[in-house]
Amino acid sequence: MKKAGFSPAFFVSSAVAFFAKLPDMEFLSPQFIGLFLLVGALAGILAGLFGIGGGVVLVPLFIWAFSIAGFPPDLIVHIAFGTSLAIIIPTAFSAALGHRKRGNVKSPQVIILAAGSLLGAALGAYLATTLSGDVLKALFGLMLLGVGLKLFLFHPRLPPEETGKIPARKLLAVGFIGGGFSAFFGIGGGVITVPLLVIALRQPIHLAVGNSSALIVVSALAGTIFYVLLGFQVPHLPSYCLGYVNVVVATLVAPVSMVCARLGVRLATRIRNDKLMYGFAVFLILIGLRMFFSLWF
Repeated sequence: MKKAGFSPAFFVSSAVAFFAKLPDMEFLSPQFIGLFLLVGALAGILAGLFGIGGGVVLVPLFIWAFSIAGFPPDLIVHIAFGTSLAIIIPTAFSAALGHRKRGNVKSPQVIILAAGSLLGAALGAYLATTLSGDVLKALFGLMLLGVGLKLFLFHPRLPPEETGKIPARKLLAVGFIGGGFSAFFGIGGGVITVPLLVIALRQPIHLAVGNSSALIVVSALAGTIFYVLLGFQVPHLPSYCLGYVNVVVATLVAPVSMVCARLGVRLATRIRNDKLMYGFAVFLILIGLRMFFSLWF
């Protein structure tokens, strides 16, 4: 897709044109709105429970709904990714606040993780816009399947508490990978960040979930910005899209996800470490299988 330079005058004029468009969002029927709100609630609960952004639920729904709504086929997956990231920002922020109140967020670690995440998000968003949607979905499914099987079959003995100072280079590396996956697949990045924090850095699962929630705020914000910029001058965008972000859908779903994220946080604090880890592993395996086989079915 062609990507031209960004001038202030063009940005302002395009923004004015965006708000001046007449509504043509046929998919915003009562049935679609109800479905969007329901999935937003589920995404929020999962965000708080597992320290993820909820994109693994939002992205498949958006791909299906945008297809029915008649969005240009070559733009559907990328708009689904960008819109998912925009919704993840407030959802992850709500979950992070809840985990922070329970002492499961270490700010010094999150700052270093975030620095790596910004670099990874820039690279991930750019690479995603160069690949087809089918390839992205298949890769996404394989990644989730591999991580889920690793956690389920080779479950490590989790330390009862964090011991020693984690080197900054390791935190930067985890942040870079998480930010890259976040922007590349339009998800929060927790599906890869949480396992890395647990397996590679040996953090307790509840601390890993809390730190991941805080990191997702940064990675999702960066990814959203990059998807807006990379898609801003793409022709034939549907109405109410800023680049690859559909503002109407994001506005509908985000408040519900944000509220329900707190419910997920409360659930997470009541579940034992080992049960939470196995539940997370099964969740990844099921979603991974679905995304991978959707390439053929």
